[in-house]
Amino acid sequence: MALFEAQHLHKRFGDQVVLEEINLSFEAGQLSGIMGPNGAGKTTCFNLLTGLYKPDRGQITFGTENITGLPPHTIAQKGIARSFQIINLFDEYSVLENVVIALPRVRDHGFTCHRALTNDSETADRAANVLAQVGLAGREHENAADLSYGDRRALEIALAIAAEPRLLFLDEPTSGVGTEGTARLTELIESLKERYTIVIIEHDMRFLFEVADRISVIHWGQVIAEGTPDELRTNKWVQASNLGKLV
Repeated sequence: MALFEAQHLHKRFGDQVVLEEINLSFEAGQLSGIMGPNGAGKTTCFNLLTGLYKPDRGQITFGTENITGLPPHTIAQKGIARSFQIINLFDEYSVLENVVIALPRVRDHGFTCHRALTNDSETADRAANVLAQVGLAGREHENAADLSYGDRRALEIALAIAAEPRLLFLDEPTSGVGTEGTARLTELIESLKERYTIVIIEHDMRFLFEVADRISVIHWGQVIAEGTPDELRTNKWVQASNLGKLV
């Protein structure tokens, strides 16, 4: 049984049908990818899966639970975390403080207590362990605003995994990152996939084909192909789309 499954999702905005009969499933322990050209509906799909939008019809299940239409904060409480294409960090805080805020213990006590808990050795150690997972060990006391763009991407991923998710959604992690930064992110994602079930929506096809176990291709508002990277390289529908030259 899939850890996460979407069945017959449909979404329109006004008279425009953006998604129609979307079916997706993500297995525990795998890194799944969602790709498609601009305007294909993949971002809308991603926002449906993580609760930012409600589907007009269809069902989304996480484990055995129907989570269709639940708000993002409720979905997060159930063990689903996500990053965003536009980086969301607390720039006025240190790297460590950013992660402390995202820890379940701090969320349970309320945001205003984070500075006191930052000085608690157990809490600080947990946050430092998360930072080590994303390659930011030793950077705990730097201001988030002073990090390079690639390191800010890594910190945002740290905030997502600090929530101890069962499923991690990453939205365009290579967006705005150069060749060197993408190589570092590739190494980071490869290490994280050993610990977490991950779903990535990504415009960089070469990056996605390198890290994903399975990929779903969305085009014309529908899933036109699914499979391993090797299977998709020879898929006739992928080859017929303007993605063919990229894979």
